[in-house]
Amino acid sequence: MSGSRRAKITSPQTRIALARGHRRHPQLLPLPAPADAEAARAVFAAQRRVALRTLALLGAVLFGTSGAIAALPVLDRMTLWGFPLSWLVLAVATYPVLLLLAMDHVRRTERVEDRAGGKRDGPSPGGGG
Repeated sequence: MSGSRRAKITSPQTRIALARGHRRHPQLLPLPAPADAEAARAVFAAQRRVALRTLALLGAVLFGTSGAIAALPVLDRMTLWGFPLSWLVLAVATYPVLLLLAMDHVRRTERVEDRAGGKRDGPSPGGGG
């Protein structure tokens, strides 16, 4: 090793962040009251039920589509725009159903929060509330 010192190199963003300094004391969030914690548990349980319902419907759509294609081999012989109908069902028809399922899931979980008196941040993705 030669006698030269190593240079410390940092990005401009790091230098700016280091120049700002640190906050003196981080603000701790207040502990929820026991009633609030119980309400949060109830909302979580209700949203978990909604999630299980959505997961069951997701499985029904995906396995049902695959099962229908397996049960109806005629879909492989029928073509539309040069593609087997079975491919189009899997690649095109299932995605709008999955999108509707996701939108319904979000709407139902927001309803659970609204019934519990919770407030959401920002507008709902569906435009309605």
